[in-house]
Amino acid sequence: MGHTELHDVHITILAGGSGTRLWPLSREARPKQLQNLVGGRSMLQQTVDRVLPSVPCERIYVLTGPDLADAIAGQVPCLPQANIFIEPSPKGTAPALGLAALRLRRSQPGSSIMISLHADHTILLEGEFRRALAAAAATARRGHLVTVGIVPDRPETGFGYIERGAPLIREEGIQVYRVARFTEKPPEEQAREFVASGRFYWNAGYFAWTLDNILEEFQRLLPETYAHLDALVGATDAAAVQKIWSEITNVTIDVGIMEHARKVAVVPCDMGWSDVGSWSALYDVLPKDKQGNVLLGSGKHLGLETRDALVYSTDRLVATIGLDNIIIIDTEDALLLAPKSRAQDVGALVRELRKRKLADYL
Repeated sequence: MGHTELHDVHITILAGGSGTRLWPLSREARPKQLQNLVGGRSMLQQTVDRVLPSVPCERIYVLTGPDLADAIAGQVPCLPQANIFIEPSPKGTAPALGLAALRLRRSQPGSSIMISLHADHTILLEGEFRRALAAAAATARRGHLVTVGIVPDRPETGFGYIERGAPLIREEGIQVYRVARFTEKPPEEQAREFVASGRFYWNAGYFAWTLDNILEEFQRLLPETYAHLDALVGATDAAAVQKIWSEITNVTIDVGIMEHARKVAVVPCDMGWSDVGSWSALYDVLPKDKQGNVLLGSGKHLGLETRDALVYSTDRLVATIGLDNIIIIDTEDALLLAPKSRAQDVGALVRELRKRKLADYL
């Protein structure tokens, strides 16, 4: 896929999260998107690499907070400085993407396509990913807000789901559908039914729309947020920016816009996707030794009768005896031990650290 096919496309990459479920490696100052977890480059760098065959660096924008801007500039030197869009504080994906769309429309025609991606996912089939983006861009040009749906390979309760409706059009050899509904994280029995039906896809949070269409939906569905964002784009005084931003309600793009938008389409794709949302999800995408163990970092692991473990160490030898399905993350100032089945609870552990004011470990 060459540059000509995506000549009017601008890629925005959400890179503001702190990846709490990958604590203690992922910290506020160096979250998972800036870490080398899978492959030799950071997850943000891999996200940029993945879209460069389709869109040049001057049409790639990274959305983040003030604390990460310098690190991002260092990791992606091809990005013009003006392409790092900074939000004063986290307010959810809707204000972040609405602000990005308004900033883009100041310099681009309203018919330009904006594609939104996340900085902290892994994708094995990059050609399929780019084909889905081209199909999403083509569908967006026809007036739809478009989401890319991941073909599920298991019932997963940690993701949102998209139910497809009637067939809409074929683009790039992919059958595109209308969206019937979005469903937030379902209980296991419902997730099984969803996957068995063949009509549901995981919601990866990848979107495409024209600038005019998304901003029209913001005006219709989130008029207060739109008014604040519009004022923000014109504001130059730092105190005014902070005041306007503080008045914005925290809301996700799914809840605020996509679930209620008029014309929504889904492009299904099987791209070998993972959100690497926990240590167990990271374990799933990494190569294992004969015992099913994964070693991360520059340290060593000696395991006797140890199977299906994920061990991270930077300089020490980690020795284990008779352990199965365990996570051991050994960093300079913190050690995490947990069964793999409890990997999702690391986020709760980080909330507890915050509650106990153990800020040095966040």
